[in-house]
Amino acid sequence: MIKSGKQKNRSLAGQPDGDNLAEIYDTYHLSIYRYIYHRVGEVETARDLTADLFHRLLQAVQMGKGPERYIKSWLYRTAHNIVIDYYRRCHVRRHDPRDLEFTADIPDPAGTAETHILAESARQALNSLTADQCQVISLKFLEGFSNKEAATIMGKSTGAVKSLQHRALTAMRRELGLNEKSNQNREFIARNLTGK
Repeated sequence: MIKSGKQKNRSLAGQPDGDNLAEIYDTYHLSIYRYIYHRVGEVETARDLTADLFHRLLQAVQMGKGPERYIKSWLYRTAHNIVIDYYRRCHVRRHDPRDLEFTADIPDPAGTAETHILAESARQALNSLTADQCQVISLKFLEGFSNKEAATIMGKSTGAVKSLQHRALTAMRRELGLNEKSNQNREFIARNLTGK
């Protein structure tokens, strides 16, 4: 059974142990779901894609092709690929204005509308980035990974991740019309991407 962080990184290939797989699911399914949700913006689609990811993990383990090491990295890399495949298969809109339901129960409709508009602007800016830049921003700001963790997941060096992050933030600032010199831009982008 997987107990410690080091044991979590051992190979699952050829060892379809139900307890190990259940523990991996329990440990990572919420963070993987959140990662996918931030990329697709739809609850049902995120649930389906998350289920597909864990189905792929089960199939890989049963065929002896499970992750050799770094299960967390394998899961996030596969989640990234699943999202890309999803967008290639379906040309869906990321946001339907009809999803915003304003009722009299909302204490501050203007503030709520502004929050939704800012979040949508940040998501559009994120979508204007290259695939690698988008993944770095998602991993760093939405999932809270360190540069080293993001580098492992992406299969890149830590320096490459830092460079991608810098270029991505610069592009997002330009897209959002923010001042290049302001230190508050980073927090503004992260806050509006997460909706917090």
